[in-house]
Amino acid sequence: MTGVDQSEEMLAVANSLQASLDPQSSLPTFYRGDIRSVKLGTTFDVVISLFHAMSYQTTNDDLSAAFATARAHLKPGGIFIFDCWYGPAVLSERPAVRVKRLEDELITITRVAEPTMIANENLVEVNYQIVVQNKSSGDITELRESHHMRYMFRPEVEHFISESGMSIVEASKWLTGREPGFDTWSVCFLVLA
Repeated sequence: MTGVDQSEEMLAVANSLQASLDPQSSLPTFYRGDIRSVKLGTTFDVVISLFHAMSYQTTNDDLSAAFATARAHLKPGGIFIFDCWYGPAVLSERPAVRVKRLEDELITITRVAEPTMIANENLVEVNYQIVVQNKSSGDITELRESHHMRYMFRPEVEHFISESGMSIVEASKWLTGREPGFDTWSVCFLVLA
């Protein structure tokens, strides 16, 4: 098993967790890289890209490069599995402001997600504000970040997959196997090299 991530911080977490695994088992290997351009010099039976990593590929060039990279790392007949935000649902059930609150005995966390749709680019810009309050001291830490997410439609996915020399075997609602529809924000594609 091989993992690829752009984030040095996430790779450090993965490597530290790996230290707790049985050293006699087959341990994963982690590399820093970009799914649009990483070259590992080997091929795999399966390439997996989940948690909407493909929706972070916001331009056509980004998508073409990411799919070509997946194909380059697959053995003949290999399987590529990925998920993405699904356009029909994004347009039917428009993104809305969402607030989540969590707390334990030490802290309270409030996360506000404020989306803005960019129609002519098939993008949603989601601006996050995260407020963490220490219950004993009252100290507040605030974090802000912005995520640009591309929503996709099956015909464009078919185009990019075909362009990279692969074909779609199945597209279904995440974790249900149900056919995607106007209420399916997350679609999982199973692709054959």
